[in-house]
Amino acid sequence: MADKLFGTDGVRGVANVFPMVPDFAMKLAMACAVTICTNHRKVAIAKDTRISGDMLEAALIAGFTASGIEVVSLGVLPTPALTMLTPELKVDMSVMITASHNPYHDNGIKLIGADGNKLSDAQTSRIETLVAENAFALNPDALGRVQFDNTAVARYEQKIKSLFQGSPLKNMKIVLDCANGAFAAFAPELLRSLGAEVIAIGNTPDGRNINMGCGSTATQLMQETVVSTNSDMGIALDGDGDRIIVCDEKGNRLDGDQILAFVATYLHQHNQLKANSVVATVWSNLGLEKYLQTLGIKYFRTAVGERHVTEKMREIGSNFGGEESGHMVQFDFGPTGDGLVTGITMAAGILQSGKKMSQIFPVFEKCPCEIKNLRFPNKDIIAKVLDDAMVQKVVDESAQMAQTAGGSVIVRKSGTEPLIKVRVEAENSDVVKQAADKIINKISEFM
Repeated sequence: MADKLFGTDGVRGVANVFPMVPDFAMKLAMACAVTICTNHRKVAIAKDTRISGDMLEAALIAGFTASGIEVVSLGVLPTPALTMLTPELKVDMSVMITASHNPYHDNGIKLIGADGNKLSDAQTSRIETLVAENAFALNPDALGRVQFDNTAVARYEQKIKSLFQGSPLKNMKIVLDCANGAFAAFAPELLRSLGAEVIAIGNTPDGRNINMGCGSTATQLMQETVVSTNSDMGIALDGDGDRIIVCDEKGNRLDGDQILAFVATYLHQHNQLKANSVVATVWSNLGLEKYLQTLGIKYFRTAVGERHVTEKMREIGSNFGGEESGHMVQFDFGPTGDGLVTGITMAAGILQSGKKMSQIFPVFEKCPCEIKNLRFPNKDIIAKVLDDAMVQKVVDESAQMAQTAGGSVIVRKSGTEPLIKVRVEAENSDVVKQAADKIINKISEFM
């Protein structure tokens, strides 16, 4: 059996350490050429701003062109822009080189189908098998070429402007943190073109400062800047732009569940929430479900991962869903999470309300919940910990305890980092603390 390389969001690791090495990227491209690129024989590639993107792009191009596949290089581009534009490019697939919210020394490869959606488990499993077998037959008479397309950003901007016509953000003062990532070069001006006064931070990428002390995973700078500049709101994106975290005018940070609640309410009030349904994951707070139910909105939970959310959205006909981490998907705009589109939607809704953000948020009160990320040196250790009989026993006992208080326990490995994620939720805070402490103390014995 081939090694499992794909996590919840593609293949990811430290640049120049397997699997994020040129040889692997080249073989991955060759495997994709055999399994996916069988129609147009054409692929698009984009990347975020981290320094290792050039190396991995070159290796991917080598693998694709050696297999007779034409490559369209789009340069630096946010993930949501790539997924939105992919169906127009008439390619068999697109490849996004990014490690999303991770620091610069990490990188990753996301594989996107011709329709803009991520590849299925069956497809990635087949690709993994081919990479492991390393049996690629190259034909000297079948070589691909590379073309460079620098129009992708302008085309994405035009789509946004067509969706938000006029000046929907006029009189809004926004701090926009671009995480020194893929949105840095154009997002501030795009918001200004929609009428907003924008104070841009995290907008000077140098290849190594992506997500460094800025962006959706490090929001303190955004929060402080909002307060010091008397801004109306703060929007923090991540390195590839598919994630958003916001703060109000007082600098109070609001997580993805509050964003889900606000946007769902906004769409519901404007009769724009299809199937009257919202999709979130098991990681979202129980309070979100209770709040949406008071509005008569149907609520569905999936496993963690944006792909699971979008699959459920398509199944039930919903056009909105997301994750507590800040991935927000609005199908009316694109097939995957788009932090900028969500930020614009929120800003427009706040402006229309005539209220300050602090008068709106929190939209709902959370149920008691404790979340802990336990970091390990590598993923191999994590597998042993989660398979340990005593760990499983403690988790089962804690889960029973939480369930008696209307809650739940989740213990899972991260799909992107060497972490064990522990989440305990219940309607009783004492139960939450007791159950969480038992699990964390047991797992910590292995650290």
